[in-house]
Amino acid sequence: MTYTPDEVRSFFNAHWTVRKYKQVTMPPEHLDVILEAAQRAPTDATAQMYSLVRLTDVELRTQIAELSGNAHIAQASEAFIVVADIRRLQEILKSKGYEPGEYPSIGVHFGIGDAVMAAQNMLIAAEMLGYRGCWIGGVINALDQIADLIELPHGTFPFAAMTIGVPDEDPKHRPRLPRAHVVHENRYTMPEGDSLNAGIEKMGPISARGDWPQTLARYFAKGGAMEQREGTLAEYLAKRFK
Repeated sequence: MTYTPDEVRSFFNAHWTVRKYKQVTMPPEHLDVILEAAQRAPTDATAQMYSLVRLTDVELRTQIAELSGNAHIAQASEAFIVVADIRRLQEILKSKGYEPGEYPSIGVHFGIGDAVMAAQNMLIAAEMLGYRGCWIGGVINALDQIADLIELPHGTFPFAAMTIGVPDEDPKHRPRLPRAHVVHENRYTMPEGDSLNAGIEKMGPISARGDWPQTLARYFAKGGAMEQREGTLAEYLAKRFK
């Protein structure tokens, strides 16, 4: 099956992130095809260094929603923890007499890549079925607690959560930077001056006050949320991947 450029453009332009869902149970056949899409994602060296922890226990969902600061984990039709996973790969090797190598940084690198591609395939499949979803980075706010709740072993990293369901909010078509800012030909080029400011202005509507850099600063500027999360992530990886 092939699609026209306009059909493809329309599908992806209809994407929007949802954080409020209707109380709708997903039919088993929908869940099945969404998970099949995940497993058909590309993977490095055939290793499939990811796991998806489906959250079905109501109390567990509520706990993770509170720990991550994302109430919709408890509300969506389906919720998952997306895990970078080199533990299973190591166990496969050991079961056949091979000694696993020592590559914690590489494991995180390729594990995250595999996990993201699988979960993004899930989201695309869900949107093809009429659902919407949300990537949730707030898992990083409570890595150890969430990892313990879902009993993750050494060599695994709860990279993010994902919710999928039927939206209970109006569509939001959020802007993106000009293509020239993110697609480079042969060599990287940093936008400057008027070009940089034009991109910033284009992104203005994404924030309530029309000030995108102010939104970014809450996360990425000095004293922002990312600095606060840095230690949490470094400590987790040092403890569970080395």
